[in-house]
Amino acid sequence: MTTQEILENEQEFQLTTYSKLDLAIVRGRGPWVWTSENETYLDLYGGHAVCAVGHSHPEVVRAIAEQADKLMFYSNVVYSDIRAKASATLVSIAPEPLAKAFFCNSGTEANENAMRIARLATGRSKIVSFAKGFHGRTADSISATFLGKYRTLGEPNVPDHVEAEFGNIDSIDSVIDTETAGVLIEPIQSMAGVREASPEFFKSLRQKCDEVGAALIFDEVQTGIGRTGEWFFAGSKAAGEVVPDVVSLAKALGSGIPVGACLVSEELARSIKENDLGTTFGGGMVAMAAVKATLDVIEADGLTENARNIEKWVRDACASNADVKAVHGKGCLLGIEFENGARPVYQKLLGEKIITGLSSDPNVLRLLPPLNVSESEIALFAEALNR
Repeated sequence: MTTQEILENEQEFQLTTYSKLDLAIVRGRGPWVWTSENETYLDLYGGHAVCAVGHSHPEVVRAIAEQADKLMFYSNVVYSDIRAKASATLVSIAPEPLAKAFFCNSGTEANENAMRIARLATGRSKIVSFAKGFHGRTADSISATFLGKYRTLGEPNVPDHVEAEFGNIDSIDSVIDTETAGVLIEPIQSMAGVREASPEFFKSLRQKCDEVGAALIFDEVQTGIGRTGEWFFAGSKAAGEVVPDVVSLAKALGSGIPVGACLVSEELARSIKENDLGTTFGGGMVAMAAVKATLDVIEADGLTENARNIEKWVRDACASNADVKAVHGKGCLLGIEFENGARPVYQKLLGEKIITGLSSDPNVLRLLPPLNVSESEIALFAEALNR
């Protein structure tokens, strides 16, 4: 099919959702993708932070194919060797006291279950989340999202959601109380323009949650699985070494196979009984093979370290560009802030066959590249940016 035929087909038979690029991507390898017209693009957006080990990494493809040939699926009513291996590997890289994994299908589902765990553990209903954070499009998650139009799109909202100001210690003191079940935070607010908070803020947040007996939840759907240069933002120096009670994950976890997860502390896990949580497809065998292979590739290839290198290369590339006001973020979750708007830069980079992303901040261009992008590939980006 030609690009035009593909575009017309999707427009005729699919509901209108996203505003799409006029590209039909049919193949990918590493940080490169090819269109239906066989044009090559450098992908520094990674399918929205999904392709952590690049497109169609051969080890991940092999693991998926082998598992699909052996057993594609059986529900959680039985035990599974590959689920056991994926669970053990994921927990092994998590900071203490995160000790149990619950697998689901997406980031919004992970956040829904994280909030349910907090409510079940505390017997309370109130959830505090933050202005400009994004947590998904299902009912509870979109009700926790105080970013632009999203919460309005989710009306009628789930009750007992309260907004706090991101990075503001006084704000959390005023809204987190003994009625609070959980506090849900995107530790780097990606869609809002890669907004960051200080380590002291996270320390205060942990202390406040401990004081009132509320569960602290890090939404690491984008920051997790090595993207910020560490396996997780949780426990990192940027987090003030704070570890939450729950971490929600998705995006890069399965290299493009739909999968989400909650990592839960041992203490909180003890409050969860049989049938409190459930999912038909969560923990399916093909998804678990993708999870295990993805984590193995990141470890074997040293990609958390390479994510830190990528950040340095991008910052160095932007340092001499007079139009760049600042670079925000960590590792492979970066926001380049421009003085006079990001969209013209985004469009011109696309014309140079480089895919990047925008955000709700009109001045911020987002980079969410695979963790295995090379220095020479960042140099191509830098040359195009300077042009």
